[in-house]
Amino acid sequence: MYTASSSVTAPPRIRQRTGAPVGSAPFLDRSQAGRPRRPEAAAAGRSLSGRLDLSGPQGAQLRKAVASVHRICPEFQPVQVLRRSGRSVLIVGTTGRTTAVAKCLLDDSPAWAERLRHEIASYRAFVRHRPPVRAPRLIAADPENCTLVVERMPGRPAALTRHPVEAPPRADVRAALGAIVRLNSWRPPAGMFDAPLDYGSRIARYHELGLFTDRDLGDLQKLLHGLAQAGGRQGMGQFCHGDALLSNMLLAPTGPVLVDWEHAGWYLPGYDLATLWAILGDAPMARRTISQLAHRQGPAARDAFLVNLMLVLTREIRTYETAVQRTIREAPPVTTGRPAAAGPTSGEEQRLLLRRLHDDCALARQAVRAAVGTR
Repeated sequence: MYTASSSVTAPPRIRQRTGAPVGSAPFLDRSQAGRPRRPEAAAAGRSLSGRLDLSGPQGAQLRKAVASVHRICPEFQPVQVLRRSGRSVLIVGTTGRTTAVAKCLLDDSPAWAERLRHEIASYRAFVRHRPPVRAPRLIAADPENCTLVVERMPGRPAALTRHPVEAPPRADVRAALGAIVRLNSWRPPAGMFDAPLDYGSRIARYHELGLFTDRDLGDLQKLLHGLAQAGGRQGMGQFCHGDALLSNMLLAPTGPVLVDWEHAGWYLPGYDLATLWAILGDAPMARRTISQLAHRQGPAARDAFLVNLMLVLTREIRTYETAVQRTIREAPPVTTGRPAAAGPTSGEEQRLLLRRLHDDCALARQAVRAAVGTR
C-alpha cells in the first residue's frame, strides 16, 4: 500500500505483461478497468491535400476566419482546414516560403476568447524569452479578434487522441517526459505568466457539483494548507504547459515540439506530470516513472502532485460523463427486426474510458488520504 515515500502508480493490466517492475516503491492495488477500443481517426494521420471549400454556411465561417487572418497577415495563403470544432478552426497555409497555421475562434463566448488570448500572450512572451523546449514561432496575432498565426512545425503527434488507445512506444514517452521536465524547470521572468488555476476555488466548485465528497474537500484543503505552511508560495512556483497531452506534442528528429499553449502558467508542482499520468492508463511503466519524477523533491512535491492528480482526473470524469450523456441523447431509436451492428459503439467506448477514470480517481483518493495521514 501507499507510504509517504511511495509513488502513485498502478499495476499492469491483464492484457499486458503482469510482472511488476523492480523497484523499492510499492504499487497501489486497484481493480482492472476496461479500456475503450476506439479506432484512431484515420484522417488524422493523412497528409494534407486539396483546397478550402468556402461554399455553404460553413464556408461563410471559413471566409470570415480567413478575412481575420488577412487583416494581420496579408501574405497568408490558405490551403486546407487542419482541424475544426464548434469553437475554433485551424487553417494550414503559407506565408512566403514558410508553412503556417492560423487559429481562429468561432465561438465568441468570453471563456474561449480568454483562452485564445492567453495563448497569444504566451507566444508573445516566447518571442522575448524562449522556453527550453521547442515551440512554434509567432508570425502574427490579434487578441481583439482572437486570431493567431504561427509557423507549422514538422513532426508527428505523440498520440492522435486525448487518451491513447494503446500504450505509446517507450521512446515516445521518454521524449515527452524529457521535454516536460525541462519546461517545468524553466523560470521565466516575473510577471510574464500568471496562475491560470485557482486551486481553492476549483476544489470548492467540484465539491458543490458533487464530484468531491466532504472528506475529499477536507483532505485536499489540508494538503494545500500544508504546502502553504511548508514555504509560503513556494508550492506555486513551477511553470507548466497546462495541457500536457501527448496529442499536444509533435515528435521530430530534432526533438519534441509543444503546441497549444493556452493554459501555460504557474501551477503547483507536478501539474503536467499529473496530466500525463491521467492519460496513460495503458502504460503502467510510464506511470511509475512519472510518479517517481513527481515525488523526487520530497513530501511537498508528493502532496502537490496528488492535489493536481485529483483535479485532473475529476476534470476528465466530468468531461466524459457529459460526453456519454450527450451520446445517449443523440442515439437513434433502436428498431426491431434487424440485428445490431457488430463491435462497440462510441458510447460504449466512452463508458469504458469513464470507468477507468473512476478507478484511477479512487486510486488517487486513497493516496491523498494516506498522505494526509502522514502529516
